[in-house]
Amino acid sequence: MSKYSVGTKLYLGVLSIFLLFAVGFILFQQEREKQYKIDTLTIRLQCYNNQMFETLHAVNSNKGKLMPGPFTEKMLASYVARHRWNGLRVTVVRPDGTVIFDNQRKDYARFANHANRTEIVQAMKNGYGSTVERKSMTLKHDYFCSATYFPKDSIIIRSALPYNNDLSKSLQADQHYIWFALFAILLLTIVLYRFVSRLGQHITKLRLFASRADHNGSLETEELAAFPDDELGEIAERIIKIYKRLQTTRQEQDILKRQLTQNIAHELKTPIASIQGYLETIIGNPQIGEDTRAQFLQRCHAQCERLSSLLRDISTLNRMDDAPALIDFEPVDISSLMTEIQEETALQLQERKMTFANNLPAHVTVVGNRSLLYSIFRNLTDNAVAYSGEGTAVTLECREQGDKWHFTFSDNGIGIAAQHLPRLFERFYRIDKGRSRKLGGTGLGLAIVKNAVLLHGGTIQAINNPDGGLKFTFTIRK
Repeated sequence: MSKYSVGTKLYLGVLSIFLLFAVGFILFQQEREKQYKIDTLTIRLQCYNNQMFETLHAVNSNKGKLMPGPFTEKMLASYVARHRWNGLRVTVVRPDGTVIFDNQRKDYARFANHANRTEIVQAMKNGYGSTVERKSMTLKHDYFCSATYFPKDSIIIRSALPYNNDLSKSLQADQHYIWFALFAILLLTIVLYRFVSRLGQHITKLRLFASRADHNGSLETEELAAFPDDELGEIAERIIKIYKRLQTTRQEQDILKRQLTQNIAHELKTPIASIQGYLETIIGNPQIGEDTRAQFLQRCHAQCERLSSLLRDISTLNRMDDAPALIDFEPVDISSLMTEIQEETALQLQERKMTFANNLPAHVTVVGNRSLLYSIFRNLTDNAVAYSGEGTAVTLECREQGDKWHFTFSDNGIGIAAQHLPRLFERFYRIDKGRSRKLGGTGLGLAIVKNAVLLHGGTIQAINNPDGGLKFTFTIRK
């Protein structure tokens, strides 16, 4: 594992890149400014050379010479004396390298040939040339030289300034921008440090969160209580809140699963015990009468039917909970479905002297799972038949509401106490446990109704009618 944190690596990396950029910028700017000053000085010396030539050329022309040059020693010395710069050295050279004039030395015979001097070679080739810090072989110190070639008169005028401290300073780049660059580096360092410091706090807290989450440790600590007030802090806080919410949901699911397992075991225990008791009685009493035997076997069959219903309902709920995406949807005609349910429950309704008013419009169609939609309306019908009481009336209505159908399923029976309404859709919840089992209910019918409605993009609630009875209102997406 690296000894440097991500924040430190980011800080050092960005700072290194900026420092390299700053150093490169400073060096480039220095060289660029120095070259600019050299070019400026070169232009000044070139202007001096051209002006000197043109002035002397004009003097010769005024004297009536057909060929204005060559210039005499006196003319050259006179011009340099009148246009003297401090320390300026002026030399006139022929193309073959012979020096014919110098304002600082007059022993021309002892001058070395200048044909190979850099500025002379450049002037012969390009018309002008210059050299920085060229060591003068004659005067034994450095000069800044600039030479200009005048081919018509076959002469080269070279002007030079001594490369002393004054000239060196004048050619140096301005240092003010260096201070500006250093200030920018310092400012960036402070800003980057503050940013990386905050980033480091986020990473440290997220690392602590990950460690505690991995070891199922408590997240209710001061270190994870608050994050810096910025976008990263907000994201980190949301990650922890989402994890806590998922953790709470998982705990609630575990509790519900344990309760469901206990309820299933309890619900299975009663019919199994009844079947076992009846069978043990039959096996232990071979001389039992045929009528009694048939009665016990009929009761065993009824309990087996109850077990089958219970297992079927549990399977339906598990299918909706575990694999809702695998449930097939297709166009379903609810009106036709209710007609089928009415026919199936007609005998039960007749036995309890109940009426069923199906006020659905023709062809109420939704896109859903036919089996689950059947379960919704069949369970509500069975619930009304079982608990609303004899001689009651059941009414089913619906209206179109945007992209949904709004259904109302009501009866005018005895209703239920208000404290039971919030828990009516819980699995295995019974208002009267003894009566519910006697009627053969599994305790899962209304739980299936709620889950099926939710799976079809709707909502459901149960309320007591003001005039008596129970009313279910629910929506199903078209």
